[in-house]
Amino acid sequence: MLSAFNPQPTLHGPTLSLRALTEADREPLFSAASDPAIWAGHPAKDRHIRTVFDPYFDTLLASKSTLSVTHKGTGGMIGCSRYYTAPNAPDSISIGYTFLTRPYWGGDTNHQMKALMLAHAFEHVDRVWLHIDPTNIRSQRATAKLGATLTEEGPLTLGGKQGIWQSWCLSRADWQKAINARLN
Repeated sequence: MLSAFNPQPTLHGPTLSLRALTEADREPLFSAASDPAIWAGHPAKDRHIRTVFDPYFDTLLASKSTLSVTHKGTGGMIGCSRYYTAPNAPDSISIGYTFLTRPYWGGDTNHQMKALMLAHAFEHVDRVWLHIDPTNIRSQRATAKLGATLTEEGPLTLGGKQGIWQSWCLSRADWQKAINARLN
C-alpha cells in the first residue's frame, strides 16, 4: 500500500459511518454476515457459517485496511469493505472484500460507501481498482454505476487464493463524470 495512504480512515456520509475494523466488531459483523443469501454471489459461499467466518474475519482484521460499515439511523453494523493492493496494480489502490446486509442492497448504500472510500483514495492516486468474481452480477452492475470500466478477466491471486477475477478500473476523471451524471 502507498506509504502516505491511511487504509483505515474514519469516514462519514449522510447515513453511513466507516471506521477501522476492530476485534470488538467480530460479533456484530458475524451477525451481519449470517445471511446465506449475502454470499450467493461471492466466491466463498459459506461465510455465514461460524467456522468459515472466523478465519475470514481474522484475515480482514490482520489486513489493517478493513473498514466496518455502520448505518447511522440504526447504529447497526451492516457490512464492511477494504482497501488493498492487487498484484496487477501494485502502485495503485484497490477496493473490495465488500459485503452489505440485504436490506441495504439496491439503493444508495453501496454507492455512498464507495463514494466515501473513493474520495479518500483519489486524494492519493488517479486510478482505483475493483476486482469481482465473474459470477457476481450484482457487484458488476454496482461497479459499472460508479463509472468503472471492465479492463480484463483472468487469473489473479487475491487474499492468498488464485482465481479468475474481473479487473475493473475507475479513474478520477470517470468518477467525476459519474458524480456529475448522478447530480443531473
